[in-house]
Amino acid sequence: MNKPTDEQWEVIYSSTVLYKVEMLKDLIENEDIPAVIVNKKDSSYLTFGEVELNIRRDDVLKAKLIVNRFLSDE
Repeated sequence: MNKPTDEQWEVIYSSTVLYKVEMLKDLIENEDIPAVIVNKKDSSYLTFGEVELNIRRDDVLKAKLIVNRFLSDE
């Protein structure tokens, strides 16, 4: 999927650890909320950059509750 346009999507979580973002994406999609991962990590130097989780603006509040629950369980 292409990078979401700024008007419709908002970054609700970012991390340098891809698997955490993927886990969150799965949790959010299980609640029927569309989610898109945008990988901004440098392909040559994987220590630079982050992976972002984008949600449609209409779903941000519900998705942030899921993110907060996930982070509190860590």
